[in-house]
Amino acid sequence: MAKIEEKNPLDNLMHKYEANKKRINTIVTVVLVATIGGLVYTEMVRKPKVEKAATTIAWAQRMLEVDSFNLALNGNAEHPGFLSVKKKYSGTPTANLCNHYIGVCYLQMGDFDNAIKYLEDFDGKGTQLSYAAWGALGDAYMEKGNTEKGIQYYEKAAGNKDDKVFTPMFLYRLAVAYEISNNTEKAQEAYKRIKADFPQSQVAQDIDRHLARVGIID
Repeated sequence: MAKIEEKNPLDNLMHKYEANKKRINTIVTVVLVATIGGLVYTEMVRKPKVEKAATTIAWAQRMLEVDSFNLALNGNAEHPGFLSVKKKYSGTPTANLCNHYIGVCYLQMGDFDNAIKYLEDFDGKGTQLSYAAWGALGDAYMEKGNTEKGIQYYEKAAGNKDDKVFTPMFLYRLAVAYEISNNTEKAQEAYKRIKADFPQSQVAQDIDRHLARVGIID
């Protein structure tokens, strides 16, 4: 009788992580596309050139929202993509915002080096986008196998205690990254923080099982 190969629990964990990551990225994209336009106007827009730049990216934002990442980046014959808007309006807040969008597009397209390049050039100026960009950087570094850098950025992404949507998601990714790096104690801390501070979040639903896997049983 052939021996049935047992699945490594960490392999199962990583499978769930990958599935969860894709769902999180979709949520992040949709929410940010819907809200950041107003953020740009209220916090960053000051001059006519800046206002025009902010309206110019609307089409590319819609393409990003429907996962048309190549169109969002490069545009078409009628509409500019984020890359051309960034170049044309260099030095404006919208050009800075394009760094974030370009990085997200490259991340979704599997070009992790360019994702890192543009996301690291983005300045979130203390807004919610800062945390989203740090989370995306964590994803990019994890995809490249750099767990240490992934952890560094997930820690920053999970730093907004007042956010009930994204922070627990990034805490979950942080916990998984700690598990991958065999830092059980830190993984325990991240999972316990999800349970204590974000009990109503989606990622808290299976939190006791995750805690049990790292040695915490109530």
